Amino acid sequence: MRPPVPAELLVLAGSALLVVLQIVLAAQLGNRQYGLRWAASPRDATVEPPGVLLGRARRALANMLETWPLFAAAVLAVGLAHRFDLWSLVGAHLYLWGRVLYLVLYLAGVPLIRSLVWNVGLAGILVVLAQLV
Repeated sequence: MRPPVPAELLVLAGSALLVVLQIVLAAQLGNRQYGLRWAASPRDATVEPPGVLLGRARRALANMLETWPLFAAAVLAVGLAHRFDLWSLVGAHLYLWGRVLYLVLYLAGVPLIRSLVWNVGLAGILVVLAQLV
């Protein structure tokens, strides 16, 4: 029988699925705005700027791709050091659910609260990393 997967790694997998969801969301919104012919093209032609929702989805994805490698490295480093504990799990959840809420707020166009929620994800990364010291 295989040993159970640490909860932090399950949260990491959930965050990877969130990245995939954001990639698909941005792609589908791009397809909706520019059409499938554009999606299948080499995209060399100049197109109109993205609409509001597509622009927000792309920016939220870019932001996710800036923080996700840090989170993944933090979780993996703590796991390799055999330092998973309650706080690493709390930090992992802070990151994941902070990023989910950040995406929702970004897509909805909520300004100040969205920026504050971004800090929840960052705090999650720092809480995970704190388990190494």
